[in-house]
Amino acid sequence: MTAPLRLACIDSEAPPLFQLNDPERGRLGYEPAVGQLIADELGRNLEWVYLPWNDMIPAVQRGEADGVLCGQGIIPSREAQVDFTRPYAVFHESVLMRRGEAVPDAGGLRGKRVAAIADSANMALAQSFEGADVVPFGGDSDDVYAEMLAALKSGEVDAVVDDDVVFVPLGSSDPDFELCFTVRTGNRWAVGCAKDRPDVRQEIDSALASILGDGRLEAVWREWLPTLEYPFGERP
Repeated sequence: MTAPLRLACIDSEAPPLFQLNDPERGRLGYEPAVGQLIADELGRNLEWVYLPWNDMIPAVQRGEADGVLCGQGIIPSREAQVDFTRPYAVFHESVLMRRGEAVPDAGGLRGKRVAAIADSANMALAQSFEGADVVPFGGDSDDVYAEMLAALKSGEVDAVVDDDVVFVPLGSSDPDFELCFTVRTGNRWAVGCAKDRPDVRQEIDSALASILGDGRLEAVWREWLPTLEYPFGERP
């Protein structure tokens, strides 16, 4: 019997990227759809391994999951720990503030408390905002995204930096939050696999090549992320 494909992620509510696991409908969103396409291409069942943010890469290193498919931008600190497949997404980074307090650019964040996930690409961008007071949120949380939004709503912080995809439902009509501006960082997301299991990375990478090449990845992008530009151009 073929072993299931085990992918690590947090169990959090961040549509359209992903939603909380539903006992009846399963896990919905762009990343769950990508995971299912990879598993289908490999002819394997898909199992999600739910972990706090900081525990995902160590779990892969221990062999408790085959890869991390959960908002993992390709940055040097992660490349030192895992080997990445080709990207399945490219996102930019945005700033969210309370409605009515939005600023038009980074200059307006001087003296403001700006939240981002510790040791992430978003944190690196936040640290580039001159004069901003950057507040790291711990990746050991079961739902760090929700914690940052709660801190913004309560006034504990003045702004949150995250990838543009997670702010799609919040930026236009949400009564509490307002999208300020987006920095076109071209943050590439990919599946992180253990360095001592190159065969696993190659297998997942080959599956990604197939679903990129035949249009299946583009189809789920347009289903879940219709307001964002598809980053991989026309199919070969």
